[in-house]
Amino acid sequence: MNPPDHASSDPVRQELAALTAQLDRLIDTVHRLTEENRSLRQSQEQLAGERAGLMARNDQARSRVEAMIQRLKSLENNG
Repeated sequence: MNPPDHASSDPVRQELAALTAQLDRLIDTVHRLTEENRSLRQSQEQLAGERAGLMARNDQARSRVEAMIQRLKSLENNG
């Protein structure tokens, strides 16, 4: 049996170590992006809810203003 050829295995080991490190970085990036995506989706849902509430309040205010205008016109015509 021939002894292992360390000269040819060192570059392979170095390349394997580099690939392992790169894979670890990619896994970390996927985890970070997954969490960021979850957080952004949660924020988007919250903002959509707030927007819906603001639109409802805006509609209520518009209705009140229109009702006041109608009352003023009615008073103007009757007065």
